[in-house]
Amino acid sequence: MKKIFIPLLAVILLASCNSEKKQEIAKEPAIAVKVSGVSENSNSPFVTASGKIEAKNSANLSTRMMGYVTKVHVQVGQKVNAGQLLVSINNTDLQAKRAQVDASILQASAGFNSAKKDYDRFVNLFKVQSASQKELDDMTARYEMAKAGLEGAKQMRNEVMAQFSYSNITAPFDGVVTNTFIKQGDMANPGMPLVSVEGASKLQVMAMVSENDIAAITKGMPVSVLVKSSNEKLNGKVSEVSISATNTGGQYLVKVDLDKTDATVLSGMFVNIQFPIANKANTSKSEVLLVPESALVKQGQLTGIYTIGTGNVAILRWLRVGKNFGEQVEVLSGLSADEQYIVSADGKLYNGATISVQ
Repeated sequence: MKKIFIPLLAVILLASCNSEKKQEIAKEPAIAVKVSGVSENSNSPFVTASGKIEAKNSANLSTRMMGYVTKVHVQVGQKVNAGQLLVSINNTDLQAKRAQVDASILQASAGFNSAKKDYDRFVNLFKVQSASQKELDDMTARYEMAKAGLEGAKQMRNEVMAQFSYSNITAPFDGVVTNTFIKQGDMANPGMPLVSVEGASKLQVMAMVSENDIAAITKGMPVSVLVKSSNEKLNGKVSEVSISATNTGGQYLVKVDLDKTDATVLSGMFVNIQFPIANKANTSKSEVLLVPESALVKQGQLTGIYTIGTGNVAILRWLRVGKNFGEQVEVLSGLSADEQYIVSADGKLYNGATISVQ
């Protein structure tokens, strides 16, 4: 009897628990949602491309000489003017070379002055036939050699003085220090970046455009730029259009100069650029499906959308999306034109949640 009673009791308890769970699920209120069919791209007035803001004037400053950094005169975020001293590198060896060159110039000057006097004297003697042609030729050669020696010494000094510009790193334009790669006491090496400077007053956007749209984009075209982080809308103008995609993975580089911006727009921010050209998909016979970007669900690298399943439940469908068209996104696969999807919900949706269509 015990062997029969215990399994029966377990089955009764399990059935009772399942019944209670079903009752709890059934008692959950339906989430009110709004649905919409997939729209066709029939009147998109522009093509959108993603880009990144950067300073129009930017430079990573380095040096051609090796030496210890004696002082870094600026900090990250500091505003600098063109010609302002940024980094000093030890130049004791250059100072010694400059002293040697100065001494060589003095020596060459003395030799030149002496040779010039002798040359002038022999010219006068030759005129009165008191010196032979051979003597005048020898004195002329000596004079020219002394003149060349002095000029060579002066050019050596110019070379040394040019090296001093690489021991005192200055700002090439007005801007802001965005990074310092060294500190006092470090060894500066030729070609190694020392300080990064950007001209904050002029910003531009770097964007990559597909081959289907690049032919319609022209230099000087006005565009709208939407900053993703703040939803701020900016105006700009196309300044450069690349005609080659050899080194950019099949995408064409387009640069856009931004109009005057406020302090909240910074270099490095991501943006969407709207080019006022008709999308070529409008004239295509194939159907282009667009859904609002606000209706999409993103989990890591995956993008999905909630559709309506049997029994009015929310079903999460993963999609493969394409280009952005303003606030809408092209759906390449995962959703058909005759399906409805959830645009918004009054509560938090999850896979299998009961919904009520409004």
